[in-house]
Amino acid sequence: MGLELYLDLLSQPCRAVYIFAKKNRIPFELRAVDLLKGEQVSKHFSKLNSLQKIPTLKDDDFVLTESTAILIYLSQKYHTDDHWYPAELQARARVHEYLGWHADFIRGTFGVMLWTKVLAPLIGTQVPEEKVCRNRTAIDEALDKLNARFLGNKPFLTGQQVTLADLMALEEMMQPFALGLDLYEGRPQLASWHKRVETFLGAELCEEAHRSIMSILEWNASKTIPTPAPEAHPNMLKRLSRIP
Repeated sequence: MGLELYLDLLSQPCRAVYIFAKKNRIPFELRAVDLLKGEQVSKHFSKLNSLQKIPTLKDDDFVLTESTAILIYLSQKYHTDDHWYPAELQARARVHEYLGWHADFIRGTFGVMLWTKVLAPLIGTQVPEEKVCRNRTAIDEALDKLNARFLGNKPFLTGQQVTLADLMALEEMMQPFALGLDLYEGRPQLASWHKRVETFLGAELCEEAHRSIMSILEWNASKTIPTPAPEAHPNMLKRLSRIP
């Protein structure tokens, strides 16, 4: 079957994998997994990935989960340009340094607005206002650290060229951005970084990958988002319970 990527482009890590594969002209079969329909917890998908998470990569008989692992695998198998995942030890270490921090301070923070504004109401629940306020504070603190510690005066997060770090960060920024939060107010360096990354990736590819998330408020207002399947509710409630 060759390379198959199981994705839903509402998901930040899924978009990062999709953009990386497309930008690098890596041939793959897209296997859509609709998170809102609970397809990731179906018996069919669970046989492929018992963790019931996407993105998932299947390369013949080899199955791989976790977006960072998938991106590194693709970069190495397909010998993508060195700037993505540098061979030089210290440059590569900087990418890993960011990705480690990203997992702790960005990944679980920037997607919360989608849950509070859209997904929680779909299953008849609400996130307490104090949690919403704490999340906004956490976003601001993370942005300040991203700007001061990682971007600084560089064009990109780890140096002079785009890496996996920039791609992962960009896609997390898109969640609150699509929900109307001006992340870059008073942060011109981050705003310029965002534009540089999108320019490098290309407007057409970014529009394609971001179409779903950028339509989410419109879909929500028009009530065209499908009600999540009952089998998806337990995982959704578990995720909501983890919002600090």
